Amino acid sequence: MASFTPAAAAQIDDQFRVWLKSDLWPEARKRGISQKTFDAAFAGIKPNLKLPDLVMPGTRPKTPKKQHQAEFGSPGNYFGPLGSVTAGARARTARNARTLAAIEKRFGVPGEVVLAIWGRESGFGTAKIPYNAFEVLGTKAFMATRKEMFRNEVLAALEIVERGLADAKSMKSSWAGALGQPQFMPSKYLRHAVDFDGDGHPDIWNSTPDTLASIANYLAHYGWVKGRDWGFEVTVPAGVSCALEGPDRGRKIADWAAMGIRRVGGKPFPAAEMRAEGFLLMPAGRNGPAFIVTPNFYVLKEYNQSDLYALFIAHGADRIAYGDRSFAGQWGKVDELYRSDIAAMQRGLEKVGYDVGGADGLPGFKTRRSIGDWQAKNGRAATCFPDRGLVEAMR
Repeated sequence: MASFTPAAAAQIDDQFRVWLKSDLWPEARKRGISQKTFDAAFAGIKPNLKLPDLVMPGTRPKTPKKQHQAEFGSPGNYFGPLGSVTAGARARTARNARTLAAIEKRFGVPGEVVLAIWGRESGFGTAKIPYNAFEVLGTKAFMATRKEMFRNEVLAALEIVERGLADAKSMKSSWAGALGQPQFMPSKYLRHAVDFDGDGHPDIWNSTPDTLASIANYLAHYGWVKGRDWGFEVTVPAGVSCALEGPDRGRKIADWAAMGIRRVGGKPFPAAEMRAEGFLLMPAGRNGPAFIVTPNFYVLKEYNQSDLYALFIAHGADRIAYGDRSFAGQWGKVDELYRSDIAAMQRGLEKVGYDVGGADGLPGFKTRRSIGDWQAKNGRAATCFPDRGLVEAMR
């Protein structure tokens, strides 16, 4: 979190009002936003200086020391809420059965997947969504590390109000600016929100049918393949490199099987899947469970750009449908590293020619496989996950 003195905060307030009038308003007007809508959205709004990832006007952004999002913490810890999500989903399955069946028929997305996302994003609509979206999005468009992205989002939020899809006061969001029960960013709302209860507008704050259908429509738009599984937990022989991970290194599942990769529990891969493309996923490298996933896994990842998030939803959906079974593989202990440490390690890997997907302090698949490749080439056991020794070696 940024820390600002009262004098600095007052100065930022003044700069924010000037920015609204001279910078954001002209672009909003070009996009068809009326003065009435703009003024209603920002009436009484000041920058919220308690939000994370803010940058003082006139200064340069720095990689934060700590990571505030759970998706990028210790992998095993991320699955702590899984039991409450699956139990909550089962408790709501019967009462929403007709709606879920109609949604699956229309969009091709299984009800258990939709329920898992609903539970994860907003506790099935029970979580408080306390922020004013224009306060959050306006603050971040003015002074966050990703100003351009949030600028587009605040303009999309204005469009929602301008089109009469929601009024300015009802635009409640998370600290990141995500709206309603499915936690859509405003641009995603405009593309994917669905009126499924027939009242004339997509209400993702109060309507369960609209919320569930909007989630399914989102996944359908990103290419959900009806009838395909999301993936399978597997064992990966020591002779198969963990650096083969990633959505750009797919092979036929039959080819993975020929390399000695097996489903846990001894079941064969389904015959139809053997002929289709699959991808190696090792979200904790050699320190956790491994998977062969299908393109549907990466559709889930479009909802939140985190392998752990997509795995939470996929595994949660399986548990909702088939019962509470844990992963066969264990999440091993990993070093607790600061995000800034991982970013330094990534910059070191970049200097020796690796594509880590950007030195952002987040160990995504490009970083993990780069680690594994570097470890193998330097006589170390390939774990494909950051550790203190690697951070020190790359400084």
